[in-house]
Amino acid sequence: MLGTVKAQWLFATVVLFSVVVSCMATDEASGNMEYDFYRSSCPQAETIVRTKMAWIYRQHRNVSAQLLRLFFHDCFIKGCDASVLLDDSNGNTNHSIEKQATPNKSLKGFDNIDQIKEELEKACPGVVSCADALALATRDGIILAGGPYYPVLTGRKDSTQSYFDEALEEIPRPDDNITHILHLFSSRGFSDRETVALLGAHNIGKIGCEFIESRLKNFTGTGQPDPALPVDLLNTMKLKCVDNANKAISNGHPTQSSLSMSSGAVFDSHYYQNLMRGRGILFADQQLMADMRTAQVVATFASDNGTAFRMDFAQAMAKMSTLGVLTGSQGQVRSVCSLPVDYY
Repeated sequence: MLGTVKAQWLFATVVLFSVVVSCMATDEASGNMEYDFYRSSCPQAETIVRTKMAWIYRQHRNVSAQLLRLFFHDCFIKGCDASVLLDDSNGNTNHSIEKQATPNKSLKGFDNIDQIKEELEKACPGVVSCADALALATRDGIILAGGPYYPVLTGRKDSTQSYFDEALEEIPRPDDNITHILHLFSSRGFSDRETVALLGAHNIGKIGCEFIESRLKNFTGTGQPDPALPVDLLNTMKLKCVDNANKAISNGHPTQSSLSMSSGAVFDSHYYQNLMRGRGILFADQQLMADMRTAQVVATFASDNGTAFRMDFAQAMAKMSTLGVLTGSQGQVRSVCSLPVDYY
């Protein structure tokens, strides 16, 4: 296992080096980040994150998918600045923070970042940002889940505010069409191919029934299921969602929708192969086949055992991790990830 991870690390480092250097050269903000930023101020920082993530993963395998989604939702709104972690944004009430925006209400993993941050604070108080902790933990979680290594520059600072309105409007939704999906990613500098690769994150984790309910019962307001869903898949989705709803009620949580539909277990080509067969669970996933530009990329990623996808996914994640970062005198380093510095 260790030998495989080490070989993957070496291979990906060589391949991705030019990509990251390019990002550093073209993005002024990421130019203020660097490899092992904390080598003097907190030399054990990345080891602490990696060790704690391994411990959390042993207890809770779904943490990798949860942090990946959390990281994506953070970076997609104003950049990778840990703004989504805030419980209070300069006096704003709860309804004005990012995590309360509808697309973010189902996010998980906040407690895991808090655990990692507590360990960092014990070793180096006030040094390692929450934004860096989230970026590193996400990458390490992906590796633990069998995903590819990609280099993460560090030196991010944390935002002093949260962005409710932006999160409400700009986070991709499970029922988005392909035009809107491509627009959202393009406006953040991602090509069609990079967009298809990033959506491959749905290779792992589980999907809540609330995200597919309209496809099962009331597609586009028709009162009928999505006619594009294969009958066997539709029946399976219905059964699993009913089973989980009944379990939620029996456990005393009738209003909670249990995560039920697993989108996969490994970073290979099965996600794209399913799309080729019309078996994307989310409407937004299946929409990748609705445009020739993205459908061609899906076909490319589906055509092997996942090598092309893993390479492109790693490159796109390295790029995403530098989006809109705060560095230098910008932002702050929170000791408590849920609160701006002025609150403690």
